[in-house]
Amino acid sequence: MKKTLVSALTTALVVGAASTTFAAANPFEDVPADHWAYDAIAQLAADGVIEGYGDGTYRGDQEITRYEMAQMIARAMAKGGGDKALIDKLAAEFADELNNLGVRVAALEKKVDNVKWQGMIRYRYINRHEEASTDRTANGNEAGAKANTNQLLLRLEPQMQINKNWTGKARLDYGRANDFDSALNADQGNLTMDRVWVEGKYTNFLIKLGKFNVQTQADYATTMDYRISGAEAVIGKDVQVALRGGRFNFTDAKAFAHGGVADNVGATNSPLADAGAANTGNYMGVEIYNDRAKKFTWGIGWQYIRSGKDNLAGGGYATGADALNVWNLGLGYKFTKDLKLTGVYAFATGLGDEADGLTRDANGDLMDANKFKQTYAFQLNYKGADKSKPKSWGAFLAWRHLGDWSTIHPTCRENGPMNGGEQGWEIGFNYTFAKNIMGKAQYYQGKELASDHKVNAVWTELGFYF
Repeated sequence: MKKTLVSALTTALVVGAASTTFAAANPFEDVPADHWAYDAIAQLAADGVIEGYGDGTYRGDQEITRYEMAQMIARAMAKGGGDKALIDKLAAEFADELNNLGVRVAALEKKVDNVKWQGMIRYRYINRHEEASTDRTANGNEAGAKANTNQLLLRLEPQMQINKNWTGKARLDYGRANDFDSALNADQGNLTMDRVWVEGKYTNFLIKLGKFNVQTQADYATTMDYRISGAEAVIGKDVQVALRGGRFNFTDAKAFAHGGVADNVGATNSPLADAGAANTGNYMGVEIYNDRAKKFTWGIGWQYIRSGKDNLAGGGYATGADALNVWNLGLGYKFTKDLKLTGVYAFATGLGDEADGLTRDANGDLMDANKFKQTYAFQLNYKGADKSKPKSWGAFLAWRHLGDWSTIHPTCRENGPMNGGEQGWEIGFNYTFAKNIMGKAQYYQGKELASDHKVNAVWTELGFYF
């Protein structure tokens, strides 16, 4: 049904009249006195709920936008009275538009429904080529092969309002890397409760408990973008302090992965945790950083990983220690509201001596340990696609050196084609085709730090959000 005069009359029902009779004069020349809606329109105009157009017309047969409807609802909310339950439902329906008008309706949404669902259906195509004679395989294929991956994923994200301060959240994923290729049905083992946690928000204080994602804020998620099971507390406003701790699965995350594909930590090499502990160790993190919306941003942090074994090992390299410290920092500057440059640096300490193999190549010759211990990266961002705004777009250009031991699980691996233990250039573009339909495309060209073998990859994504 078109949003025409019906919209105004709906608002009339929820607002209610100031009196039981409609006696206000009609200010619109195109609404005759004998029109069946004359009294309702006249009263709504008198109450300030509708304003018509500047030329003195109401244009009752013209379709209105959601924003125009939201304006009427906002005025109805300000007026008070009427059917409050119906106003709450209308406010929840037009929440995005009302928020853009500066009318906060979060409380109304909570009253309408304590459980909200959102999610997406996502397709990804990844093509990755690694130079022949590499010391690892390309996504499970023979060394030097081109690996094509087609991923189809359904993601559901429920949110449960517990009270005014506490919310329960979760993320469920259904899909498998190459179901799209094989056309097989994913079995029940591919329905994953990826995250589940409770979140408490107070003035200048946030706490999370459960299994949730950790993004290192000081370095714009360069060091880590992966889940832990534990707790996090964030304190402050303009300057924030984040404290985190919990358990971390090394194999799942391919943590500290040399190349991040087959020769990953805890999978084909020495496990990082006690036998039977599913290659899980302890994680702690502390960060101090300023408001990420500022023109100039900064941050510094410390991440700590400890295994249950005598030695951390991965990618054919051992650390000679059962614990590792990663120190991370970052700086960012917004030249304009659309253009931002960020730079990050991270350094790993706690490594053993060279005899452990960390700094030796395949021939047993010593290598420069710093390129494995250090991470440094620069990224230039321009604008950014917003899934709620059709035709919005963004682009970025980045250069990264991701040391094996100073990147736990970087966001460029979680959301792109570049792995830990590599160095190179990456360029990306994102675009919103229609509301809640957004695409991304990224290209990476670089090399492996351990072998200097060349790597290039194309990574694309199309998401349908709801």
